[in-house]
Amino acid sequence: MPEYDLAIRGGFVATGFGAALCDIGVKDGRIAAIAEKITEAAHVIAADGLYVLPGGVDSHCHIEEPSRGGYTMSDGEPQVTVNEESFVTASTSAFAGGTTSVVCFVPQWKGFGVWDRYQDYRQRAATGMLDHAFHQIISDPTDAVLNEEVPRLVTEGVRSLKVFLTYEPLHLSDAEFIKVLLTARKLGCLVTVHCENYDAIGWRTQALLAAGLTEPKYHAWSRPRVVEREATHRAIALAELVDQPIQVFHVSCEEAAEEIARAQARGLKVWGETCPQYVSLTAADMDRPGFEGAKFMCSPAPRDTAEHARIWEMIRRGTLNVVSSDHCGFSYGGDKGKAVAGRDASFEKIPNGIPGLAARLPIVFSEGVAKGRIGLEDFVKLTAANPARIMGLYPRKGVILPGSDADIVLWDPAKKVKLTNALMQHAIDYTPYEGMEVTGWPVSTIRRGEVVMRDGKVQAQPGTGRYLPRAPYDLVKPRGITPDGFVPR
Repeated sequence: MPEYDLAIRGGFVATGFGAALCDIGVKDGRIAAIAEKITEAAHVIAADGLYVLPGGVDSHCHIEEPSRGGYTMSDGEPQVTVNEESFVTASTSAFAGGTTSVVCFVPQWKGFGVWDRYQDYRQRAATGMLDHAFHQIISDPTDAVLNEEVPRLVTEGVRSLKVFLTYEPLHLSDAEFIKVLLTARKLGCLVTVHCENYDAIGWRTQALLAAGLTEPKYHAWSRPRVVEREATHRAIALAELVDQPIQVFHVSCEEAAEEIARAQARGLKVWGETCPQYVSLTAADMDRPGFEGAKFMCSPAPRDTAEHARIWEMIRRGTLNVVSSDHCGFSYGGDKGKAVAGRDASFEKIPNGIPGLAARLPIVFSEGVAKGRIGLEDFVKLTAANPARIMGLYPRKGVILPGSDADIVLWDPAKKVKLTNALMQHAIDYTPYEGMEVTGWPVSTIRRGEVVMRDGKVQAQPGTGRYLPRAPYDLVKPRGITPDGFVPR
C-alpha cells in the first residue's frame, strides 16, 4: 500500500516561513510530509512551474445570512436571506478563487437572542463545501444574551464577537460596546469591529438629502475618512480601557490605519484588516449613469487611487496584516438586492456590500506580488496564515506544515486573466471587478487532501464542509494592563 494518499510533486512550495522546490505528501486529509522527493503515493499531481500555496482563509464573509425585516425580508419569521448567496454557491466561488476556509457571521436581531440563530446557521453552513467557523454579531447586548447565551456559544467553539459602530439597526452605543468588550474579556473571545461614526454619518446623510444629493456617488460623501478615523480611535480607546483585544475590520484609509499603528506601538492587541476593494476600486466607480454606481457601494466606501498606495504601505508595515473579501453580495438586477427600494432610491436606501470571494486572492496576488509591492511570503501571510492565527485556526489552517489540514492551492503565477462574473461562480449577477486584468490564477484547489476545483470546475459535493470549533488561544488573551490597574469584575 502506498505510504501517502496524494503526492504533489515539483512545485515551488510557500509555507509562510520560506519557499522551496519540494514535494508534499498527504495522508488522511492532512499534510504528512514535505520532502525533496516523495515517491510512494496512490495519486500524484504534477505541480511543475506552479506555486504551491496554503488554501486561502477568508475571515470576513457574509454568506446566506438571515435577516429579520431587512432589505430582502418579509414580515414575521425570515423567509429569505440578507444576500442571495447560499453556502453551496459561496463554496463554489471560494474554491474557484483558491479559498478553502471561511469565518462568517451568525446574525442577531434587536429584541431576540443568539442561540436559536446559531443553531439555524450551523444547519445552513453544513449544506456547503467550505470548512467554516463563525463570528457572532451582537446587536442587542442584553444581560440574558451576554451572560447566558454567549457563554453557550463559546462552549460550541465560537470565539469572536462582531459589533457595528454604525448601521441601523445594528449599531451599538459606547456603553453597549463596553458591555460586549467585557463579556469577550471574561470568555476569552476576540472582538471584531466595524468602525464608522453612526451619528456623524446620519447627520451627513440628512444634510446631503436636504441638498438634493441622492445618487449612489453620494454614499462616499456621507461617510468620509474622518468618520472612520474617529470611530477607529474610539474603538481602540474603549478596548484599551477594559484590556480587550480587537480587530478593526475593512480599513479603507491611512487615517484609520494610523490609529491602529499608534495602538500597536503602545503594545495594544489591536489588529487591522483591509480588503481588495480598497486597493482596486475608488469612489469614482459610484459616479456612473443612473443606478449603476450601486454596484460599487460598500462601507466604508472606496476612496481614491492615492489611498491605494497608502493602504499598500500600511500592509508592508504590518499595520494591516489581513486581507479579507468582506463578501456580501446583492444582485444588481431584479427588484430585490441593490434595487430593493427601487432604481430611483436615494443612496441611503441601497444595500451596502459587494461580492468578492473568488476575486480576493487573484487581486491581492496581481496587485501585490506581480507588481512588486509585496513578496510571495507576504501574500501567504495576508490571505491565509495571519487570518488563521488571529481567528485561532492556526496551524490547522493557513499553512503548509506536517500535521496541518491539506488545504492547498496550485497557483500559476504567470497566467493572465480578465475577470468576469462567470469566472466568479457566485450567485450574484455581477462582479464590481468586471474587466479587471490580473496576473496569477489558481489552477487547482485542494481541501483536506481532496481536489475540489480543477481548471475552474468545482468537484466537491454539497455537505462536505466541516465546522471549525475554536478552542481558547493565547493570542487573544488580555495583556493584564488597564488604566490605573483597575480591573472590573
